[in-house]
Amino acid sequence: MIYRRRKVCRFCINKDQTIDYKKPEVLMNHITERGKIIPRRISGVCAKHQRMLSREIKRARTIALLPFTVTGK
Repeated sequence: MIYRRRKVCRFCINKDQTIDYKKPEVLMNHITERGKIIPRRISGVCAKHQRMLSREIKRARTIALLPFTVTGK
């Protein structure tokens, strides 16, 4: 039986790191190359911060700081 180490929310540990739509470099870590939001079970973010992340990613997409999808094929 394999025991995996529990993922810890990086925003709960580091209180200085804020989730804001004006910081796309922080938000880019939580979206895939195709533009999808990475789920909580994979990223290890707690439920509270995952809701904040998704809200801020959607805000950044609306004002064109982040892409909705990757263009071209």
